[in-house]
Amino acid sequence: MVWTKAKVNLALSLVIVFIGISVADLKVGFYSNTCPQAESIVKRVVSGASLSDPNLPAILLRLHFHDCFVEGCDGSILVDNGAISEKFAFGHEGVRGFEIIEAAKAELEAACPGVVSCADIVALAARDAISLANGPAYEVPTGRRDGRVSNLSLAKDMPDVSDSIEILKDKFMRKGLHAKELVLLSAAHTIGTTACFFMTKRLYNFLPGGQPDPTINPVFLPELTTQCPQNGDINTRIPMDRSSERLFDQQILQNIKDGFAVLQTDAGLYEDVATRQIVNSYVGLLNPLFGPSFESDFVKAMVKMGKIDLKTGSNGEIRRVCSAFN
Repeated sequence: MVWTKAKVNLALSLVIVFIGISVADLKVGFYSNTCPQAESIVKRVVSGASLSDPNLPAILLRLHFHDCFVEGCDGSILVDNGAISEKFAFGHEGVRGFEIIEAAKAELEAACPGVVSCADIVALAARDAISLANGPAYEVPTGRRDGRVSNLSLAKDMPDVSDSIEILKDKFMRKGLHAKELVLLSAAHTIGTTACFFMTKRLYNFLPGGQPDPTINPVFLPELTTQCPQNGDINTRIPMDRSSERLFDQQILQNIKDGFAVLQTDAGLYEDVATRQIVNSYVGLLNPLFGPSFESDFVKAMVKMGKIDLKTGSNGEIRRVCSAFN
């Protein structure tokens, strides 16, 4: 069989689509002509909302991740279509920020009716939120359209705090993301909190006899059990990044290396050979001089995640309100 250039390109395109990253083009400044104030409106809404909720950066970053991992980055998590709504899936437990996206959408509809998608608002809001937490500022390719499907059954394969690293790597691979993106996107836990509900097994029933996860640093274990006592309030929230939960930095990777990871899945990154090497590449002694840039690589991972299963052109719609299909 003779492979022409056209056939090779077609084969490569099919492979890319299969693993989840869409080949459809987004571009920075997509709305520069149709709604030039789009990004500034989103930034203003996010900045204003953050004044009353210091946890908003983590909330909006998590919302973007959860949106992209189900049906792609298409705003499907925002839709409220009754009991079957995707947002009610167990895998989305605790996801918030919907009202911020809706507030930005209302302002955008007043300025540029029917132009800016809810999916793009989610991506832009996450970028602005990261910046508010002293994280890197970066440009977001836009041009996504909103999906027409939202069903909680589609969220059954969301990454879970009890997943092994092998399972997580498989779930990420199915979205076109690799071990490096798994580490970098997990490092988004540098900001935000988690509920004691997700800590119970790790602290009190990880090994037979009610023993905790042995990878927890012995210095750290009493802190965790004090914050999340056995039979205590499972809704109590604790920082996911010891010492800097409102500052976007790479301290969480150092914590993972030293046994101070809060979540079981974060701790697991240092138990797997491939992901351990990636963690070490950012926190080694020589990293400041010779190692990769955590912030630069995190931005690349975010942009790549933002291209999962895109809907562009006629494949999708521009909702008038984010909580309802047109």
